[in-house]
Amino acid sequence: MSRKLLSSVGATIVVFLAGFWMGRTSPVEAQTKGRVFELRTYTAHPGKLGALHARFRDHSAALFEKHGITNIAYWSPQDEPASSNMLIYVLAHPSREAATKSWDAFRNDPAWQKARADSEVNGPLASKVESVFLEPTDYSPMK
Repeated sequence: MSRKLLSSVGATIVVFLAGFWMGRTSPVEAQTKGRVFELRTYTAHPGKLGALHARFRDHSAALFEKHGITNIAYWSPQDEPASSNMLIYVLAHPSREAATKSWDAFRNDPAWQKARADSEVNGPLASKVESVFLEPTDYSPMK
């Protein structure tokens, strides 16, 4: 990863944790044994980032919840070139096994298939999708 991207990801995690301290719950209150987090990074095709944001805003986030996937936070990088083509977000799942089942159900949902087809009438929105599953360390305030 580039130094700028690593810096953006580090800042993302800081903002994520700060949101829990200032938001609706604290990291300690959000703990669930065995829970895993998924850090996902989408790189949009040129000129398609707005449509990608719209698809998440209008369809994907709600469909994730429908299928047992917890939306934690979504971010846009501040620095170029990532700010013009990247969406970064974190999801939570009760376990890796639950994540697999939820993703399968999501992908097979006719509402998702329609939203995807409608949003990609002029071609795919993302050129690259990366997913990293994370588990809290033993000293992490959030587990």
